Amino acid sequence: MLIKMLGRTIGLGILSGTVATAYSFYDNDFNIDSVGIVRFSRAATTGLHVMYHYKTTLYAPSVNKSLPNYQEIRSKSHEKAAELLLDLCRTNKGVYIKIGQHIGALENLFPKEYTDTLKVLHSQAPITPLKEIYKVIKEDLKQDVDQLFSEIDPKPLGAASLAQVHKAKLRSTGESVAIKVQHSYVRGDAKIDIAIIETLVNIGSYMFPDFKFQWLVKQTKQNIPKELDFTIEAQNTETIRSMFKHLKWLKVPKIYNEYSSTRILTLEFFEGGQINDLDYINRNKLKVDEISDKLGSLYSEMIFKNGFVHSDPHPGNLLVNKDENGQLNLILLDHGLYATLSDSFRLTYAKLWMSILDNNHDKMKKYCTKLGVAEMYGLLVCMVAGRTWDSVQDGIVTKKLTDAEKEKFQSGIPLVLTETLYILETVNPQILLLLKTNDLIRGIDTTLGTLSKLTSLRPMTVTCINTIYDKPLYKSSFWTGLSIQLRKQWSLLRAKLFFFWLSIIDTA
Repeated sequence: MLIKMLGRTIGLGILSGTVATAYSFYDNDFNIDSVGIVRFSRAATTGLHVMYHYKTTLYAPSVNKSLPNYQEIRSKSHEKAAELLLDLCRTNKGVYIKIGQHIGALENLFPKEYTDTLKVLHSQAPITPLKEIYKVIKEDLKQDVDQLFSEIDPKPLGAASLAQVHKAKLRSTGESVAIKVQHSYVRGDAKIDIAIIETLVNIGSYMFPDFKFQWLVKQTKQNIPKELDFTIEAQNTETIRSMFKHLKWLKVPKIYNEYSSTRILTLEFFEGGQINDLDYINRNKLKVDEISDKLGSLYSEMIFKNGFVHSDPHPGNLLVNKDENGQLNLILLDHGLYATLSDSFRLTYAKLWMSILDNNHDKMKKYCTKLGVAEMYGLLVCMVAGRTWDSVQDGIVTKKLTDAEKEKFQSGIPLVLTETLYILETVNPQILLLLKTNDLIRGIDTTLGTLSKLTSLRPMTVTCINTIYDKPLYKSSFWTGLSIQLRKQWSLLRAKLFFFWLSIIDTA
């Protein structure tokens, strides 16, 4: 069977090489890195290297969990494998960096060796030379760059897996804008890269039956085509601008459609510092508690009220500043990836969160089962809450997250990695992007020093209560509706009193 799969992989590599050579050579200026057979060879070599590495280290016959140095062996094994994957991501770029970033963001789901190694891809993505940026602009907008823009800063504001952003000025109006330009090689490489990655994941799953990553491949296949079409990002941006126009402190850049295309997005430019830039925050006398509260309010409304969730809130996509009136603003960028949640899922997810906050284990199991996980519901609860099972049992609202608990949580992940991957394969897929989103927001709160204070938990609790009690009101009698409203107000009062009490303790 393995020989057959390897043969299929080699066949795919030959086919990939033929198709990619024809398609990519012209599109990418005869760049050898975009030739399918080259990209396949790198991926296959790395994949086989990782598999062989695990077979001869962590899964060698002489290694078992009873060894006194087993944890050290396991840690070094994961670290070496993660470094091999990082090298592949940096070399093949594009989709590979996107997947590496995704894994690097899941601090509460993957071993620390992987997340620590791969998270650098959020800030160290490869930069495309300026001449390639100009080439894409001319191809898509049908004019020379200097006809459209009076100046373009050669140093990018940021570089990501699929695109990079430059500050510029419109020649017609003199307005400062940000131009997001897709890397020229990405579109030609994406389909072939996904096919190669899927085949290698299937081989890895055959060799290591407990380690299944098909969920990640499936997500990538669904999301990458959407992220490569910047007209979809433009639509998402306008949707969010309209959806959250009531939040005066939230700034979403407007789109200049006449200077945009499927590979180019020209947006309103905002000054600001990254949401985790403590030097900028302190210099501008911004309050970290207010930042965390507004971040929690925004994402709570996205998840539990609107069901339309910005799913890449890493610090490069979230800026903060203070306007002339002294108001703290949150600036939300990069609207290419959104999770769309059904009403039934939102309600179940909100009830799961409330069961966690209320420390009601029967309801935790009930709502985890509705999401597709029954036997290992406790692990799913820990994944959602980002807390150890001991803390969940004690009640997470009565026990602040400490560095010791975070270390215990992350050190325990490798012990249940097989079970975690099983849950990711079987759980309702709508939750997958939320797990990544939750981890990225927790990472920001950790940097701000607000995670232990449960700052972002307050707006989430209020929004959960509103979601749970407002939903049944649509189809209820007067007295039933009144009863629901009274229970809702009582729940909101309890939450208000609890967080008021918490604030007193915190300042005492």
